[in-house]
Amino acid sequence: MIHPKALSILDQVRKAVVGKDPVICKVLMAILARGHILLEDNPGVGKTTLALAFSKAMGLEYCRVQFTPEVTPADVVGFSMYNRSAGRFEYQPGAVFCNLLLADEINRTSAKTQSALLEAMEEGQVTVDGYSHLLPRPFTVIATQNPIGSAGTQLLPESQLDRFMLRLSLGYPELEQEVEILKQAKGTRPVENITPALTPREAVELQEEIEQVYVAEELYFYVAKLTAATRQHAMLRLGASPRAGAALLRVSRAAAWLAGRDYLVPGDVRALFSDVMGHRVLLETQAKLEGTAVTMPLAEILQLVPAPKLTGRR
Repeated sequence: MIHPKALSILDQVRKAVVGKDPVICKVLMAILARGHILLEDNPGVGKTTLALAFSKAMGLEYCRVQFTPEVTPADVVGFSMYNRSAGRFEYQPGAVFCNLLLADEINRTSAKTQSALLEAMEEGQVTVDGYSHLLPRPFTVIATQNPIGSAGTQLLPESQLDRFMLRLSLGYPELEQEVEILKQAKGTRPVENITPALTPREAVELQEEIEQVYVAEELYFYVAKLTAATRQHAMLRLGASPRAGAALLRVSRAAAWLAGRDYLVPGDVRALFSDVMGHRVLLETQAKLEGTAVTMPLAEILQLVPAPKLTGRR
């Protein structure tokens, strides 16, 4: 049974995002697990709408940056400006000072501007001119990129990809879903019908509640073994980092909470393994030439590493 608070959020998001329950559930899990999401999909499938819908449903302050080559790090993290009347430099906050930042087409800006987000995503703060500034809580980045158009893009480095908890794709709607989307196009945007299901303070409280979800000792070992297995698989030349294992554990806790449980089971981990690891591992050259999808070795790892049989919670 889904958690009542989660259901109230999802019901609001569904007013604007039609027929994508698995994706919106995973986005909610990542937000509540203090994670960031990379949406990799074709233009026009609803990536921006999804981000805006979550900001409204969770009462989050929202900011969107359309990344282009002209966007500078100062646009993102802020800058210091001299105040003549006060006789000192004063900090001017950048776009990152919000609860939910939509980094739209993040791969169309320079590597320097991309890297400006690293500290914010990892530590919840930015440092400008030697001074650190804490970001609002909760804080989540939803970044989008188009996997098809590569002209004028900068590939995200592995260090930045590793900061995203999940990589997800909305995909095109089914026929019935597309008909429903067409019926909604009557002048007013569906996101305007969304009402907040909670406040930012309540969102932080939910994040803290999720951190208390019980994890049996065997499941810590299970997550560690799965992560280590990505470094040993013959098809992979780059395995997942310990940060990836920590992300898998955190979002799995959120999945357990979403399901109405206060304890983790192996199925929570298995269901999210590919979404957490897929953008963090690299295929060997031969595997890429053969057209192997990265999901194949990950699926093999789930088969090879046995899930623990839990006998009791404590």
